[in-house]
Amino acid sequence: MTQKSILITGCSSGIGYAAAVGLRDAGWRVFASCRMAEDCVRLKAEGFDSPLIDYADTATIAAGVAEVLEQTGGTLDALFNNGAFGTPGAVEDLPTDALRAIFEANFFGWHELTRAIIPVMRAQGHGRIVQCSSVLGFVTLPWRGAYNSTKFALEGLTDTLRVEMRDTPIHVILIEPGPVTSKIRANSIPHFEHWIDWEGSVRTKQYRDDLRKRLYEDTGPDTFELPPEAVVKKLRHALESPRPRARYFVTTATYIMATLRRILPTRGLDWVLSRI
Repeated sequence: MTQKSILITGCSSGIGYAAAVGLRDAGWRVFASCRMAEDCVRLKAEGFDSPLIDYADTATIAAGVAEVLEQTGGTLDALFNNGAFGTPGAVEDLPTDALRAIFEANFFGWHELTRAIIPVMRAQGHGRIVQCSSVLGFVTLPWRGAYNSTKFALEGLTDTLRVEMRDTPIHVILIEPGPVTSKIRANSIPHFEHWIDWEGSVRTKQYRDDLRKRLYEDTGPDTFELPPEAVVKKLRHALESPRPRARYFVTTATYIMATLRRILPTRGLDWVLSRI
């Protein structure tokens, strides 16, 4: 049987790294991309193919895809779009350029990479495109407006693509994790410090008493937090099932929020979300 191949983004840590290891162990040929050269070097030392792909850099997307296709002979069975970051802060304190920056990495780059792979999948007659969204792609939490908005946009674009691809052999799938162990909180600190003038905000006290403590203090796992391997389990089903689902929930929190979104009026759900 021919070894199946997958390109995964954001493999330096967290979900991406766990997916790369888990799928390699399951027999896949994994192209574990990272956006920083030193992480690619580390993964290559672990035996991975590791192309440099930075969603915010168009040239690296084109070069990364070319590198993968050169090594596979022009085919790719699956794409797992995963890399993303957060820019914490109240919406009224988010400069528009901060939103432009996060959309470039969390949304536009995903779209560009996906568009580059679709013709390959059309030509070979099969393929799976899996998008790592979030519970924050269908409910919102305060202080996460930038990240929330990229995931809401991703869900809309992915749902549309899935419907449009019904007449092709390409499956388009969403994975929606809740709290999963990763470095996303620590990695969001530089973006917060760069963009948010919290001391000049009308919400200075809230930043000091709430958000900054959450960002800078290690308070242990979140409620319902699972290791990234929980995502990999659902990812394997999305990739290997003859009839993959359109979306996969991961963590109890995602199931709870989906239920509350369905049964509560908007203001009732707002009340719940404002207290998390």
